Amino acid sequence: MIPTNILVPIDFSPCAEHALDYACALAGKLGARIHLVNAIATTLPELSIALTDQMISTWRVNNAALLDKLVADRRSLATFGEVMVIDDDARDAIVKAARSVRADLIIIGTHGRRGISRMLLGSVAEDVVRRAPCPVLAVRQEPKS
Repeated sequence: MIPTNILVPIDFSPCAEHALDYACALAGKLGARIHLVNAIATTLPELSIALTDQMISTWRVNNAALLDKLVADRRSLATFGEVMVIDDDARDAIVKAARSVRADLIIIGTHGRRGISRMLLGSVAEDVVRRAPCPVLAVRQEPKS
């Protein structure tokens, strides 16, 4: 099956941008549409006291503008669809967005952590692989030499 709707989660890390570039190359060759999702985890107990509605609104607007810039910089490489900023945990936001856009492929960046680092930090990519409604391609950023 050839994907027609590719979802790329973006957290504005170099790793996520590398996954987006990979998705653009693939989508350009296949004629697929790329959808972007960014998650704002405002429900974390640690943040709930410190974040005001105004701060969350500003955060949402700023992230949407950053997503729009990523799209503008790559518009000649691929066709883009929905660009979403979702107030939720990244793992849940990605799965919800995949269902919403009827993604048939998720391309997600991964840091490739192992051992204790992975245990402590968890792996969004690993959780998405388990729960996604479609195949997931995890793209690891090559170390700079």
